[in-house]
Amino acid sequence: MTHQFDVIIVGAGIVGSALACALGGSRLRVAVVESQVFSGEWPEQAAAIDGYDLRVSALTLASQHFLQSLHIWPELIERRASAYTQMHVWDADGTGNITFNAADVNQSVLGHIVENRITSTALLKQMQQHGNVQLLAPLKLQSIEPVDDGHGYRLLLDDGRRLTTSLLVAADGANSNIRSLAGFETREWDYHHHAIVCTVKTQLPHQQTAWQRFLPEGPLAFLPLTTAAGDQQFCSIVWSALPGYADNLMQLSDEDFCLALAQAFEYRLGEVAAVSRRVEVPLRQRHAVDYIKPGLALVGDAAHTIHPLAGQGVNLGLMDVQVLSEELLRAHRREIDLGSMAVLSRYQRRRKAANLGMMAGMEGFKRLFAQPALPVRWARNAGMRWLDRTTTLKRRVMREAMGL
Repeated sequence: MTHQFDVIIVGAGIVGSALACALGGSRLRVAVVESQVFSGEWPEQAAAIDGYDLRVSALTLASQHFLQSLHIWPELIERRASAYTQMHVWDADGTGNITFNAADVNQSVLGHIVENRITSTALLKQMQQHGNVQLLAPLKLQSIEPVDDGHGYRLLLDDGRRLTTSLLVAADGANSNIRSLAGFETREWDYHHHAIVCTVKTQLPHQQTAWQRFLPEGPLAFLPLTTAAGDQQFCSIVWSALPGYADNLMQLSDEDFCLALAQAFEYRLGEVAAVSRRVEVPLRQRHAVDYIKPGLALVGDAAHTIHPLAGQGVNLGLMDVQVLSEELLRAHRREIDLGSMAVLSRYQRRRKAANLGMMAGMEGFKRLFAQPALPVRWARNAGMRWLDRTTTLKRRVMREAMGL
């Protein structure tokens, strides 16, 4: 038996589930195919340092507004979302520093640090409240092929089930199987950096501040986490470094790693008292030359991956979803084929330039702070001090980063 859907989304992570929720409540028939088991249970409240998800996102106000429209934001706030009101950035090789404050743009917060499993669970629960959305999990995609008339795709799942759809959406991550099967061309390169990710407990409270220090080996970020009791001594760490240096850090004992981390951070939050398990992740930038083909669209990491320098990866994916859902619902109201290039090209035009702009900016930052030459170091430190004093431009930068 073949099951017919208007939209099939492969991947039920944050981006795929958000798209399903955005299409929920419409008259579209939507299926979400996911290979992982979904327990349906909320993660337990973090009672110890290993209770936090190592994967977190710095959700911007633009992402917050979108998630509010999907009716899941109150759940995130209730469960565990850590607001930050300031961001402090400084250069290890000099005196350049910038402080961004939410009050400078008349906002109460700059954003929220949220564990990915909290956001994902909230979206999956909300998705299942919509009668027009069907979650097919745990099931793996075996193959895809265009339907005979060229309008849509036929899918084969590992349980033998066959599905057809007007529009297939790849939300299956950076190593997208659909992107590969459909022959999308990508441009990609290795950052020659590995990111060490972990959770730490610090001697001093984080003050609802996101901290980032640019070291010669790569950027180090302390992202504030908050417990249910309001404890401000936990932070999520993303330490990007040259592969050999990162490997050496991973081999250190917990005690020696805490010492190295505190020294690299200039003891801004005092001693690092404890650390969770550590994970080392190679960093690679990837961008699809095109996000679309007739009857097929890429979203999120399937379309683009970015250096975690500014925590923008999930935000870019959520904005992809917001725009794609708007275009699909508009096309459905006008009775236009959802998989037509006329519809999908509008999505690509609205998102590709914005994504490329953010990726270029992050690449520029990464290369600028990797330069050891004295004139470059002097120029970037002078530039940081100048930007910190130039209120109007700094506000513009902040509003752009926040999606306002």
